[in-house]
Amino acid sequence: MITKPKGTYDLLGKEAKKMQYINDVLTAICEKYNYEFIRTPVFESSEVFHRSVGNTSDIVTKETYDFKDRGDRDITLRPEGTAGVVRSYIENKLYGRDIQPVKLYYNEMMYRYERPQAGRLREFNQFGVEVLGCDDPFIDAEVISLAYNIFKLLGLTNIRVNINTLGDDESRSDYKKALVEYFSNYTNDMCEDCQNRLKKNPLRILDCKVDASKTWFKNAPKIDQYLNSDSAKRFSKLQEYLNLLDIEYVVNPSIVRGLDYYSHTVFEIEMLSKNFGSQNVLAAGGRYNNLVKMLGGPSTCGMGFAMGLERIMLALDEEEVKIPINDSIDVYIGYVNEEEKETALYLSQELRLNGFICETDYLNRSLKSQFKSADRFKSKYTIIVNSNDIKNYEVTLKDNKLKEEEKVKINDLVDYLDMHM
Repeated sequence: MITKPKGTYDLLGKEAKKMQYINDVLTAICEKYNYEFIRTPVFESSEVFHRSVGNTSDIVTKETYDFKDRGDRDITLRPEGTAGVVRSYIENKLYGRDIQPVKLYYNEMMYRYERPQAGRLREFNQFGVEVLGCDDPFIDAEVISLAYNIFKLLGLTNIRVNINTLGDDESRSDYKKALVEYFSNYTNDMCEDCQNRLKKNPLRILDCKVDASKTWFKNAPKIDQYLNSDSAKRFSKLQEYLNLLDIEYVVNPSIVRGLDYYSHTVFEIEMLSKNFGSQNVLAAGGRYNNLVKMLGGPSTCGMGFAMGLERIMLALDEEEVKIPINDSIDVYIGYVNEEEKETALYLSQELRLNGFICETDYLNRSLKSQFKSADRFKSKYTIIVNSNDIKNYEVTLKDNKLKEEEKVKINDLVDYLDMHM
């Protein structure tokens, strides 16, 4: 038997309906915030991700699916959404639009070759937003509020917003020097990854889960000690805006995010349940003011976040949130002979085109078996097509809740169901 690849999954049944519901919520809130949908290719030139994400990140060093195509070009399956969106922003000259900033959202499959575990797969569905062309912390607050309100609308309550700042280039450079000086005293105690990070990007050490519990790690310098005046004022203004929006948050200096392109605001929204495991970050993002220029575009500010939908599904299950899944249909149409079958086919189309969820029999089963099917579908009504009724241009309509039947003219069927649904 051929089975699915490791780190992937089939989405079907009630789980598929739950995912569709989440997608509907995401689309609806993005429309209210006036964000525009964008879709980028599932694979890009490797340079898009290797230049943007950074060669010191785990995504590039360990996790990307890289290959040569038949033209001997270096190609990478999309491991995250921001870089592709920025590439599209540059290529399509969206910086020249009359309306600025450009506010976009995506909802696509991503690919990372990592050890599969709950909430972390090799193929996963990621939703994210990107705002390009605004450097005001006002937009930082809006992006954080958008992510926060998604979870509120989905019914999640046991969550926490963590924020931090990496400062501007000057602040970040001073902080990196301080980290190198400090962590150089503990190289023998570090995990192998952090030893490499110390040479390439010391900020990434703060992301480490292996050494995080060690005393020397906890006593590392904090970014707020190295912020210049402008960066400190900016971070203070962000907090004012979040307070205004009534969003509770915690300033967490350990948040640096795993990608190299972040500056100033970074944030995570985490699940607080002890039973949720180590993969408790539901959404994360921040500001990337240098990424557009890094990929060959004009100097443009950016802010965004991403969330994995599979992890959100786990969070909803953990909090036992009841998703309003519609697992019933409006009408089931039953018939026996060929003449009745043709009428059932016609009625099915008419009802569907008028907005009703309609099902009928496809296997030429007995009427008794069709009634059982109507029950399995939890049909609100059953239409029984009878040859004698057809001559009078009517059908028998059964209300499956009240267990009552009546004759209804075929031409009046849509109006009748509209009134009684």
